[in-house]
Amino acid sequence: MSETTKKYNSPLQATVSGILDLFKKRERVGALTEKDTLQGKKVLITGSSSGLGLATAIQLATLGAEVIMAVRSGIPEKGEEVKRASGSDKVKMLHVDLSDFNSIKNLISAVKLKIGKIDVLICNATVVVSEARKTLTGLDEMFTVNYLSKFVLVNGLLNENCFNTAGSIPRIIFVSSESHRNPTAFEWDTFGEFQAHKMAKTVERYGYYKLLMTTFSQELSRRLNLDKTNYSVFALCPGPVNSNIAREAPKMVQPVMKLVFKIFFNSPENAAEPVVYLTASKVIEGKPTDYLFLMSRKPVDELASNPENGKRLWGLTEKLLEKYV
Repeated sequence: MSETTKKYNSPLQATVSGILDLFKKRERVGALTEKDTLQGKKVLITGSSSGLGLATAIQLATLGAEVIMAVRSGIPEKGEEVKRASGSDKVKMLHVDLSDFNSIKNLISAVKLKIGKIDVLICNATVVVSEARKTLTGLDEMFTVNYLSKFVLVNGLLNENCFNTAGSIPRIIFVSSESHRNPTAFEWDTFGEFQAHKMAKTVERYGYYKLLMTTFSQELSRRLNLDKTNYSVFALCPGPVNSNIAREAPKMVQPVMKLVFKIFFNSPENAAEPVVYLTASKVIEGKPTDYLFLMSRKPVDELASNPENGKRLWGLTEKLLEKYV
């Protein structure tokens, strides 16, 4: 990927672009109504101990869902926080480290044994690193958490029949980013290889892994819905969120970033709106796929929607995972 073809050349440029996007007028998809309750629904959400994930968990519990928080830390205090904020006691917590494939396998087993069938899966967890680092398997951590873990978790839950297909159509939701439009090509020849980089290149890598995840979501929908809609596979960009996602930024710039985030970025509570909408709205019942930017519908990038890219990505991912899963 050449430096001249990137959409964002620096974290600052990406931040400014995100802020400007918040002020553009767009046609909204609508809003939830009193009929859009989640009573009787089980929702599994990753990365729900802070920020967007925590705010989403609270709002889903408020709508009546049984919320299962899959987190690396914050057990049990974050679950208690969701209970207090929502007024619901239908909140459970399961441990998972999405950089560890064995931990993902344990999560799938726990869902099957302790939770039963789920109605909605929200893949929210993401990581942004100050410099590239390896997991215990030797794979890139951002590549693993931001893409591979989703592939392993979703397919594992499907293979173990963990979705409730007896009632309404199950939903699988990916929290993506408009940065998935930044890359101009797939890195097929070096797929899965560790690439050392510093913080200056993290924005580029983040966008690339979001492209992989969004492409996966499109291919997943095609494979699950060959003749009819069996699963709704949605993706969304919540816009810039005031969260701790930049916690690994250099300490000297963190105060400035925190101030910018607080003033210009959406609060997690507001940013959760499209996630909650895609989870609860009955208007979109039966749709095989959808993508929202904030609360506006738009097509995903052509690289992500191309079936040939989806098929190739799926095959390369399966081949890579043969060594680890």
